[in-house]
Amino acid sequence: MLIVAGTFHVDPERRDEFIRGREASMVTSRGEQGCIEYVFAADPLVPGKVVLYERWEDKDALRAHIAAMTAAREKAGPPTDPGVPVLSSEIMQYEISAVGKLGS
Repeated sequence: MLIVAGTFHVDPERRDEFIRGREASMVTSRGEQGCIEYVFAADPLVPGKVVLYERWEDKDALRAHIAAMTAAREKAGPPTDPGVPVLSSEIMQYEISAVGKLGS
């Protein structure tokens, strides 16, 4: 199993717009083979912070997801509306070797 987790920092006044702008990609990603979880969510304590959380069955599923995202961006061409600018971000991939209930 792989977990992708990250944060995005955007203008606090536009954080909800940033998340709404990713709703279609969340729906698409959740429908992909091997996707267990895929969500962008507002951090309730830090204005302007958005948390990304993804879970994938394996590396092949994540690779296919990244390839599909890249192809979609290339097909779309340059954006006519650049959307909400990201002020900073960090996204990390974690490979999980064991999974169990909390405390086990």
